[in-house]
Amino acid sequence: MKRVYCSCKSVMVSDEDEDSLDKCRERRQRRMAMRRLAAGAPGLSVIATEDITTEDERQKYCAAQTTTDIPTTSISAAAIMSLISIMETPPPPLHGIMSVVGRQREMEDEVSVRTNLCRPEINGFRPVHFFGVFDGHGGCHQVSALCKEKMHVIMEEELMGMKVTGDKPDSSGGEELWKTAMKRSFQRIDEMSMRLCLCGGSSSICRCNPQLSFIGSTAVVSILTKEYIFVANCGDSRAVLCRNGRAIPLSVDHKPDREDERSRIESCGGRIMFADGARVEGILAMSRAIGDRPLKQWVTSEPEITVTRREAGDECLIVASDGLWDVISSELVCKIVHECLGEKQEPRIAGCSSESAATLLVRLALGRRSTDNISVIVIDLRN
Repeated sequence: MKRVYCSCKSVMVSDEDEDSLDKCRERRQRRMAMRRLAAGAPGLSVIATEDITTEDERQKYCAAQTTTDIPTTSISAAAIMSLISIMETPPPPLHGIMSVVGRQREMEDEVSVRTNLCRPEINGFRPVHFFGVFDGHGGCHQVSALCKEKMHVIMEEELMGMKVTGDKPDSSGGEELWKTAMKRSFQRIDEMSMRLCLCGGSSSICRCNPQLSFIGSTAVVSILTKEYIFVANCGDSRAVLCRNGRAIPLSVDHKPDREDERSRIESCGGRIMFADGARVEGILAMSRAIGDRPLKQWVTSEPEITVTRREAGDECLIVASDGLWDVISSELVCKIVHECLGEKQEPRIAGCSSESAATLLVRLALGRRSTDNISVIVIDLRN
């Protein structure tokens, strides 16, 4: 027999009873988690019921829960939702990633995946998942690397800063709140890209002239929740949803010869010139992008955002750079992934099927003589 101290009390236990200490520690950890959670909710008092050991304590506890001294409005809806959501931690979606340099000299693509990025109030304190593909241009990858490093950080800050008005948070959080957070994220990352130079330095300390560097990146970002798919696109990378074997575009490429984009550019005094395809001022083959400071008067970083409610027939989401879409149509991509994943929703090894689908798409793009970097994310939505 020996004396052992735990968070409950000091007791004498034998060696074979030491496993009870683990239970004691678990109870203590649960109490601490609940109290930390309640710390941000004024008027909310959390009492661990396993601490109640006597009849007198039980009566005090019941009186505390039924007293009229504390108004019911002191417990906010946000606090209640946070208490419920802390117990709800669904597994992240299975996904596969493949990114290759292809027939280019340098790799300018970047891929960013952050499952369980955060639990914003606009999503009822449930987790959101972040997927992004960034295709750099201008002969370097500084801007796409910046997007990979900072976009998810900025997106988390913006999402967590959005507050729901009313008593009950909506599962969608209101489309405008999501769109505002995503637009601000793109604006902030674009402002950061303006301080980059070809040498990789900052304009505040670099002796190079950043205005002479035509560097930039496309950006297609998907925020995945339990009920919705949010896609923000800027450039000619693309996101496509495969639903019941059919391709549903969740973004539209920003090409200079797109009718609405051409009108926008020409209304700002810009020109669309043809040199190996339509180009803004004969230079950039896309009408929207992150960076590209010399063309910023005509090339905007504001993303187009789509909001799609998830359905039972959703199979997968494909997010990829134009190295894939230039040689394979959205319909064929969905058909390939549909056949690769299979029709039955059977348990699989984590990442196996989605990884196989991403690899197959890249190999097919290379076989079709894609001349660009190729980056693909396949997200399994079936479970």
